[in-house]
Amino acid sequence: MNRQLTASTALLLTVPPVLWAGNAIVGRLVRDAVPPMTLNLLRWTIALALLLPLGRAALRAGSGALANWRRYSMLGLFGIGLYNSLQYLALQSSSPINVTLVASGMPVWMLLVGRLFFKAQVRPRQVGGALLSIVGVLVVLCRGDIHQLAALRLVPGDLYMILATIAWSFYSWLLMQQRDVPAVRADWAAFLLIQVGYGVLWSGALSGIEAAAGGIEIAWSWPVAAALLYVAVGPAIIAMRCWSAGVQRAGPTLGAFFINLTPLFTALLSSAFLGEAPHLYHALAFLLIVGGIAVSAR
Repeated sequence: MNRQLTASTALLLTVPPVLWAGNAIVGRLVRDAVPPMTLNLLRWTIALALLLPLGRAALRAGSGALANWRRYSMLGLFGIGLYNSLQYLALQSSSPINVTLVASGMPVWMLLVGRLFFKAQVRPRQVGGALLSIVGVLVVLCRGDIHQLAALRLVPGDLYMILATIAWSFYSWLLMQQRDVPAVRADWAAFLLIQVGYGVLWSGALSGIEAAAGGIEIAWSWPVAAALLYVAVGPAIIAMRCWSAGVQRAGPTLGAFFINLTPLFTALLSSAFLGEAPHLYHALAFLLIVGGIAVSAR
């Protein structure tokens, strides 16, 4: 399949990092107002309501929503239920810059998941690039002090974000396996609506576990309502639409390169809205990660 990167494909893959950077900032801002699993459930429930009039084809007989429930259920689990819940959970104990930089190790997991579970070919240059990316992630995890590697203690947010990137890798590869799903495949709204429908079920289950573990208390306010609307429209509907289209054109491995733009946008937004200025080791980690992907993408 032709994987040539066109200007339109590059634009499709650049929009999600901008919106996801905003999602990380918002998740950090409302961490004390809305529990993470419940935040994810509310976000996708709003997105589901907004998609209903756009994706009516998903509700028609023969759409494949039920016949292909296993595939759509897995897309909903990895892309909506697990990834976003784990990211919001990570933001409880880690900064948006750190969270998005750890997520920049995505190409490593994309290669591993593709090779181990989807029989994707891995080239030596890709392995070299992946190793550079791993070094970049380690720089973040040790906070720029190489002497801390021997006694490295990951904060919970770092571990949650690593799990989230693995979940997103499965989601991205599963998108490539959906080409033979009939009916709604060409209708982006219907295709996304089905994923979100299954994802809301998974998110509801995770929110239920959260409620059983410690209860759910939401500090409602107009800023919280505005935050929910943003994460439902921008990082959810628009970003998922662009990512799905971009990955189908360029493939998951090349698409993963653009995820590494997220820390750059996050650093700018964190400085503007949270007062969390980036450190020198953040810049070093970003250069290593992007350099690694540039090597593997050549």
